[in-house]
Parts: sequence; C-alpha cells; structure tokens
Amino acid sequence: PPYYLKLAIGIMIFLIGVVIIATIRREYHFSWKRVVALGVIASFNKGLSGGGYGPVVTGGQLLAGVDGKNAVAITSLAEGLTCLTGVLMYFFSGKHVDWVLAPYLLIGAILSVPLSAITVRKMNTKILKMLIGIVTVILGCLTLFKVLF
Repeated sequence: PPYYLKLAIGIMIFLIGVVIIATIRREYHFSWKRVVALGVIASFNKGLSGGGYGPVVTGGQLLAGVDGKNAVAITSLAEGLTCLTGVLMYFFSGKHVDWVLAPYLLIGAILSVPLSAITVRKMNTKILKMLIGIVTVILGCLTLFKVLF
C-alpha cells in the first residue's frame, strides 16, 4: 500500500541522514559490497515509488566510502540515466506521456548543472558531508510529516 511504502521511504531517508551526521568524523573505506547493496536498495525503491532515489544514493555512497563531491556527481549522473531509461520505457511500451512540461524541466535541469558543479567543487568536503546529512534528515522528516499528517 502507498501509505506503508512512503512511510518506509521516509524512515530510510531519515535514518541515512542521522547515520551520516552521527558518523561525520568517521572515514569509511570504500566497499563494493556496500555500493552494490546501495544500488539494489535504491533501484528497488525507485522502481516501487518513483522517488527517494537521490537522498538514498547520495547518503548511501557516503556510508560506502565515496567522497562527498564524487557522491553528488555520481548521483546526478545516475539519476539522469535512470530518468532517461524510465522515459524510454514509457515511450516504447506505448504509454501516453504528457510532454507539455518536459522542455521547461529540461531547461531548468541543464541550467542547474554548471552551477551545482561549481558549487560542489569549491565547497569543503566536510561541510558538504554535513550539509548532505542535514538535508537528508530534513527530507526524511518532510516525507514522514506528509505521510503521518
């Protein structure tokens, strides 16, 4: 049921943020096992709900030993490819896609990429990691608030 799905996603995102903040000083060694587990969880989550992918993948990469700047870049690339695959699947399955908003969303996304790349490149890695943790906790709380109230 959608209620329990959104509740589980909210809890997962919130907990990832809490773990990032609680372990802010800890350095994780890169682990392929954690990255593969993260990919499976994030993909399953995206397939079921269509949302929550970004916070799960970014936060999960930090906990798998990926540098904060690389985690943001990898998530942006992965999300773009995931969305492209979804659009192609809709297109080839014969489903109707309403293309009215697509050009505007594409223009906004394309314009935001250089700005975000410059911002992430210039930002201190520890500050970026803390911001990722805080934003992830806030997103988890907002998701839980919308589900519960």
